[in-house]
Amino acid sequence: MKRRDLLKCAVALSLPGAPALAAARRATGARVRPGAPGWPSERDWQGLQRASGGQLLKLEPAFAACAADPRGGACAGLLGQIGNPYFIGDQPALTQTSGWIDAWSSRNSAYALAATSAADVAAAVSFARAHRLRLVVKGGGHSYLGTSNAPDSLLVWTRAMNAAIVHDDFVAQGCAGTAPQPAVTLGAGAMWSDAYAAVTTRGGRYVQGGGCTTVGVAGLVQSGGFGSFSKHYGSAAAGLLEAQIVTADGAVRIANACTNADLFWAIKGGGGGSLGVVTRVTLRTHPLPVFFGAVFGDIRASSDSAYRALIAKALAFYQSALLNPHWGEQMAFRSDNVLHLSMVFHDLSQAQAQAVWAPFIEWVGASTEYTFSAPLKIVALPARHFWDGAWFARNAPGLLVTDERAQASPDHVVWAGDKEQAGWFIHSYKSAWLPQQLLERARQDALADALFAASRHWSVALHFNKGLAGAPPAALEATRDTAMNPAVLDAFALAIIAGGGAPAYPGMPGGAHDPAKARADARSIGLAMAALSAVAPGAGAYVSESDYFQPDWQRAYWGSNYRRLAAVKRRYDPDGLFIVHHGVGSEAWSADGFTPLGAAG
Repeated sequence: MKRRDLLKCAVALSLPGAPALAAARRATGARVRPGAPGWPSERDWQGLQRASGGQLLKLEPAFAACAADPRGGACAGLLGQIGNPYFIGDQPALTQTSGWIDAWSSRNSAYALAATSAADVAAAVSFARAHRLRLVVKGGGHSYLGTSNAPDSLLVWTRAMNAAIVHDDFVAQGCAGTAPQPAVTLGAGAMWSDAYAAVTTRGGRYVQGGGCTTVGVAGLVQSGGFGSFSKHYGSAAAGLLEAQIVTADGAVRIANACTNADLFWAIKGGGGGSLGVVTRVTLRTHPLPVFFGAVFGDIRASSDSAYRALIAKALAFYQSALLNPHWGEQMAFRSDNVLHLSMVFHDLSQAQAQAVWAPFIEWVGASTEYTFSAPLKIVALPARHFWDGAWFARNAPGLLVTDERAQASPDHVVWAGDKEQAGWFIHSYKSAWLPQQLLERARQDALADALFAASRHWSVALHFNKGLAGAPPAALEATRDTAMNPAVLDAFALAIIAGGGAPAYPGMPGGAHDPAKARADARSIGLAMAALSAVAPGAGAYVSESDYFQPDWQRAYWGSNYRRLAAVKRRYDPDGLFIVHHGVGSEAWSADGFTPLGAAG
């Protein structure tokens, strides 16, 4: 046994009552709640406090200050910051989503270990295993499905593990003889704003990450991960070179193509919180193009028939001019007969992008049935400044917003449009990968009909960067070697139909939601997806952006890869310590993750 592993075992066994409680866990399988027999004593918690170097926090409800004094300064300060996603992420008792109607709500864990190292994480994992605790992991806390939230649990909180180290010549451990390559190593608590600041703004290179800058790096990679330019670079998981992960036995492992290769493959898209606690990732970086750019605007049709024609034209234009590595992001077909454009482009000048769009703009302008209700704008900017808050403040104020709290990092920026997600309460969220065959000329009319029919119920957004049809062969091959549903490779877009309301955290003054409206919205969203599904029956869904109530979720999220994922889960977590909603192996547990039901896989 290696000295490092021996020390970890010593920490685990030194926790009071560990051997006896481990035997009890094997006998019963069920997890314990506060106040129940077997819940750790104060002495037990103090042992974990010592083992983790004083990082253990006893949590109270996030809005306890408001319950104690609704008019007090503490409550006012909390309410004043609830629209700041960086503030939310800094609170161990909060999640970026406040809940989902009839599904889950954001409730604090009993304790949180604010980890600063893999050793801290290992101590928490060993403690949870020994004491039969529900364990939950949170980095960015962006999970729509509530996977970073579990009442009565021990939270492993990795927010402070946010270092970013840029490498010119990285070689994965145990892979001697492979060619060095540029890379970046990011701690589990790093957000994409941290990554882009280090790699792009200061380093002049690119790392494939997420579009929303406040999303956690490790969580996105484990879900597969898409950013604005994934049509060129592939998924975030495809860029993973190495990870450090604490598995259920408390061991700190390295996973890459040469060491623990099965675990490495599973981390790449197998879903966060199911296989262990990823403590750091190393991602490939790429040369930076000269320009990134965007196209945005709204086109309104004067009648239903004109709108149906506009949908058909937009699809044909996308297929002929935009289905390639240069283009990403969205077209949204709204219920008010408006086509909303929020596209991005890669490695094109502004003049080149304008030339691409000229035929479509000419077609729209030739008819009196269409108006630009928001002027169409095509802009290019130096790629190095795409996430540079200071540059945007000088040249395009208001588009990229900084965390304005005192002492906040200037790197912590967020797109203004993403701020509305801070604390939001979901009414419904559905996604479906649309196969590129739907863009064949003979099938475009059926797709246009389906999109029009869906839009009568709710707006439909086609996220072109979240389907990899049209990507370069290298990006497709790298993504193929991940655990994601292979359907992503043949999809031209991920269709997302979703809606929600204002923050509705438990105990939040003014935070009560309207259940009747939420359920009505959910029904409309369901009807919209049903209309679209008529042309894409059995379409897969993206695990991070999908329905909490997703039927046949194993197939939808991972397709033919699920059986292999389940085998990796059984090898590294045979007792199901790591369980999240609709995660690998979760079919063996009750919905709350406290009671085992049977064997998984």
